[in-house]
Amino acid sequence: MYRPYSSTQTDMRPFRDVESQLRDLTQDFATSFNTGNYDQAALMFAHDGVLMAPRLEAAYGQKAVERVLRLMGEAGYGDLRLETTRIDHSGDMAMELGRFTVIVRQADGSVIPERGKYVKVWRRLGAWLLVAECWSRTMAEATDRAA
Repeated sequence: MYRPYSSTQTDMRPFRDVESQLRDLTQDFATSFNTGNYDQAALMFAHDGVLMAPRLEAAYGQKAVERVLRLMGEAGYGDLRLETTRIDHSGDMAMELGRFTVIVRQADGSVIPERGKYVKVWRRLGAWLLVAECWSRTMAEATDRAA
C-alpha cells in the first residue's frame, strides 16, 4: 500500500508559484552582488549561461560571469536594486523583465546613479537558473526631456 511521505518541513512550506520563486531569486542575485559574493551570484547561472553587460564581451559560463561581476564591483558598482515588472513562463522556461538602479562610486568619492531595464531568461534545470541576462541603461537626458 502506498503511503505519501510526510515531512513537517515539507508540510510547513506550501508549493510556491513560478513568479514568486523568480522574484525571490532576482532579489537573492542583487543581495549577493551588493555584498561582494560574486561567486554566489554567478551560481545562479546555468553552466552554459550567458551574461551580456553593456560595453563588455558576453560572459559564457559561471566562472566568466563571476569575473564580470567582480570587475563591475571593483569598478565601483554597488547598491544594485532590481524590480521585476513582468514574468511569463511556460513549462521549464521563463522570461523576466524589469528595471534596475545602481550607484557607481568614482575614485574621487562622488557617486553616479544609473538606471535602466533588463531581461532575464530562466530555465528550470532541477532549480531555476539563468540561461541569459542582459541589461541597458536609460539615458538621463532622454528621461529628463520626457518628464
